Amino acid sequence: MSLRTKDFAYELPQELIAARPLAERSASRMMVVHRDSGRVEHRMFRDFPEFLRPDDLVVLNDTKVIPARVMSDDGRIELLCLDRLSPLEWRCLVHPGKRMRLGKTLIVAGITGTVTEVFENGDRLIQWEQVVDLDTHGHLALPHYMGREDEMADRERYQTVFAKEEGAIAAPTAGLHFTPEMLAEIRHAFLTLHVGVGTFRPVSVEVVADHVMHSERYVISAKTAQEVNSAGRVVAIGTTVTRVLESLRLPAGGGRIAEGEQRGETAIFLHPPYQYGVVGALLTNFHLPESTLIMLVSAFAGQDLVMEAYRKAVEQRYRFFSYGDCMLLV
Repeated sequence: MSLRTKDFAYELPQELIAARPLAERSASRMMVVHRDSGRVEHRMFRDFPEFLRPDDLVVLNDTKVIPARVMSDDGRIELLCLDRLSPLEWRCLVHPGKRMRLGKTLIVAGITGTVTEVFENGDRLIQWEQVVDLDTHGHLALPHYMGREDEMADRERYQTVFAKEEGAIAAPTAGLHFTPEMLAEIRHAFLTLHVGVGTFRPVSVEVVADHVMHSERYVISAKTAQEVNSAGRVVAIGTTVTRVLESLRLPAGGGRIAEGEQRGETAIFLHPPYQYGVVGALLTNFHLPESTLIMLVSAFAGQDLVMEAYRKAVEQRYRFFSYGDCMLLV
C-alpha cells in the first residue's frame, strides 16, 4: 500500500518549537536511535564522538547562509533573493507578486530594481542599477515557525562554524551543533549544497510518491569523493548531505559514489521504501510533520520506528526544528 502524507503527521505542542538557540552550540540533547534493535537512548550532543567508529567519515555541508530577505524602501514589497545570477541580477521570490509585473520597479536602499522577466513558477528576475549590499540591507529568512524577525545574534548562530560557500537561504541545521573543538576530534570532510526555499514548502499531495521535489545546487570535491569511497562508514550530517551523497550513488557500486569533482543539481526525493546505499549513519534535527525531511529520515530507519521516536521526543520535551535538539540514527 502506498504511504500517504498523513502517515508522517504527529502532534507537536507549540512550546517545543525552539525560537532561539541555546547559549552553547554543543549543549543540545541528542536522541540516539539504534535501527537494528529499535532501542532509543537519550544523550547529549557532546557525546556524539562516542558513537563513531575508527573508520567513519563524518560529512558536513559547508554552505553559508546569506541575508537574502529584502524590503523595498516604502515597505510594500518583500524580496527573497533565491539566486544572484550576477551582482546586478537576482532571481527572486516576490510578495505580493501582483505589484511586480514585467517592467515594474522598486527601490531598495535608494537603488532601483526592474522586473525584466517573470518565470513560469512566479519567480522574478530583478535587474539593479547598482549593487545592493545584502550584508547591510538584507535580513536572514528565518523559518516562519520561529514566529519572530531575525536579530543580529542570528548572523552568527544561524550559521555553522564551518560555513564557507555563500548561497543558502536556510541553514543546514544539523551542523549548527558542532564546535571547532569537536571537529578537531573527528575525521571529517565537506561538500556544499545551497539550501533553498523549497525546504520550507509543504507536501500538498495525498500520496507521498506523487510529490515533486525541489531542486538544489551542490558541489563535491574530488578529495571528498575519494574519502567517501574509502570510508568504512559514512556519517551524514543532515538531510542535505544525505541527498547529495545518495544522488551520486553508483548503480551496483557497493556504497560508492562517482569519483572526481561533481557539480550539479539534485531533486532526489528520499522516502520509504528507498534503500540507502552510501549513508550508513545520520545526524539530523527534528523535522516538521508531513515534510519531505521526516520522510527522508523514515526511509533511513523505517517509518514506524521514526514516528515512535518522534512521539518519545515530544514526551521527553525535546526542542524541535532549526534551533532545536538532534537525533542520531545508527
